[in-house]
Amino acid sequence: MISDLAFLARQQVYPIVVAPRPSVARTYVREMNRSANVAVGLSGSDAALLPAASDSIGTVQTGILETLLAAGYVPVIEPTALGLSGNDVDVAADEVATAIAMATEAARAIFFHRAGGVPGPEPDCVIEELTAAEALALALRDDLDEELRAAVQAAARGVRAGVGAAQIIDGRIQHAAIVEFLTSRHLGTQVTGGVYVGGVR
Repeated sequence: MISDLAFLARQQVYPIVVAPRPSVARTYVREMNRSANVAVGLSGSDAALLPAASDSIGTVQTGILETLLAAGYVPVIEPTALGLSGNDVDVAADEVATAIAMATEAARAIFFHRAGGVPGPEPDCVIEELTAAEALALALRDDLDEELRAAVQAAARGVRAGVGAAQIIDGRIQHAAIVEFLTSRHLGTQVTGGVYVGGVR
């Protein structure tokens, strides 16, 4: 995935990346900058990007993101929030991704999960597309693991708040990010704001 991000930057596509853990964010920045020199690491406290709130994240301060993106940088964000008591607060990466996608009015949000999407009724298939309401209902399924449930809920919340579409894909698939950003093809499960009548792949 790191090589994909570097490639996208060379194509002048600058996604905002939310890493699953702070240590992973630092790894992404180091690896990307070995070939592309465009990655900038941010924590939630940088420019008060992600202030902590009682229920998770307060109002996202997008100024630093707008500055970096306008200058052609790829922000790589740690899943932390600026704590009012002095220490950063750990936040689920999916929550951070949704909050940032909503605040920046993102056209697309991509969530990675090894399942590659929401499993369909047949073996080895995933549901191709869901509305936000359908996604939230499916997130209650007992057979979904906790991480996939969180990704589905985050995708649905983002779409309901105005994100154009959210995709749940397997990040281990070669060039998955490039396929999503630069082609009309979609992998995994897409959550949209429209009305869709089922379908599995």
